[in-house]
This record gives sequence, C-alpha cells and structure tokens, in this order.
Amino acid sequence: MTSLRPIILVEDNPDDERLTIRALRRGNIANEILVAHNGEEALTMVLNANPLPSVVLLDLKLPKVDGLEVLRQIRANERTHMLPVVVLTSSSEERDIIDSYNLGANSYVRKPVEIEKFTEAVRQLGLYWAVINEVLPKVDKR
Repeated sequence: MTSLRPIILVEDNPDDERLTIRALRRGNIANEILVAHNGEEALTMVLNANPLPSVVLLDLKLPKVDGLEVLRQIRANERTHMLPVVVLTSSSEERDIIDSYNLGANSYVRKPVEIEKFTEAVRQLGLYWAVINEVLPKVDKR
C-alpha cells in the first residue's frame, strides 16, 4: 500500500480522461488517480476524500454541477478550502479565467489541442503537484 495521496481528475470527456491518465503515468506519477465524470461526483469524491488528494484537476464544463461551482464548494468547506485545485480546461474565455482565480484556483491551464503538447502539459502538472509540491499536512482541529 502506498502513502501517496491520490489525484482527483474531474473530466467528463472520455478521450481527455484517457489522455490525462496516460500522460500522468508516462510522467512516472505513481499516485492513484480517481476520476469523477461530473460535478456532482466530484463534490462527493473531494468532500469525502480520506486522505485528501494531493491535487484536484478540474474541468470547468461539466454536467450536473459546473466546475466553477465545484471550486466554490471546495473553497467553502473548512476541510478542503486549502486543497490544491488546478483548472484544466479547454476554455479560453477570459471570464472563466478570472472567475477561477477569484474562487481560489491554484492554477489555470488551458488544454492544448495537439496531443503531444497536451501530454507534456499534464505530465508537468502531475510532476509539480504530486511530486515537487509539499502537500498540506493533516491538521487536527479539535
């Protein structure tokens, strides 16, 4: 059993899901990757995660609950409000970028169209957030 914290990928597009997981694995990211396919699943997964994930990779355009609302609820929850959340989306809308940062996104990454660039971007994200970045220690709030 590994002590690595999982990565939660929130992605409704099966092709992007496969590409993201493949890129993380090619980057030698050993963390378990949990996938939520809509915003409702994402909230259930993140808010009930034990341990908390090392990072949430969050798409914005999701069924049931959109990514901005997922981010809003993650930040509103005392247990998850400091959890690293990287918006990983195809949206280049300025409003989405501004809203993501206003709601506390740690990073906003636009999915490159070219597969090689997408793979490299995700590999670098995984390396930084799952290996290099220091995760927040568990804090007992008794």
